[in-house]
Amino acid sequence: MPAATQSRSGRTFQSSDLSRHAPKVFAAAEDHPVEVTRRDGEDLVLMSKREADAREQLLQFAAQLIAVATDERGSLAERMSNSFPWMLALSAEDQVQCAKDLVDAARASFATGQPHLAVAELTAWKETATAIAAGLGHATIEWLEDGEPVERP
Repeated sequence: MPAATQSRSGRTFQSSDLSRHAPKVFAAAEDHPVEVTRRDGEDLVLMSKREADAREQLLQFAAQLIAVATDERGSLAERMSNSFPWMLALSAEDQVQCAKDLVDAARASFATGQPHLAVAELTAWKETATAIAAGLGHATIEWLEDGEPVERP
């Protein structure tokens, strides 16, 4: 059984655990990035491709937010609409809310080291804009439970 320890980045394994207990190390890395310590070289981090992709998306999003933040022309929503043209499908009010929500989610992601917070918010707003652009935002929706109308969730 590998002797995993807790570190500031999560779980830590010795490099020898990769050969002796590979399935356990890989299972841990599927949940969260793990640190692999080595005596003969720099420590490594093992993570899922999903986690690496989420971190890459967060870095790309951060680069776009920095560009928006350093531009002084127009409101935040207008500047963000220039960087994220899909926002133009949203109403002016929704563009303002979207800009606020994206900045808040990015701050939370950076503060907690959880890229999925910003990525999920970005994806949700983009999918909403796409649905509106496809004409799906104009229909009146009647929320039902057991065939009876209820308040919107």
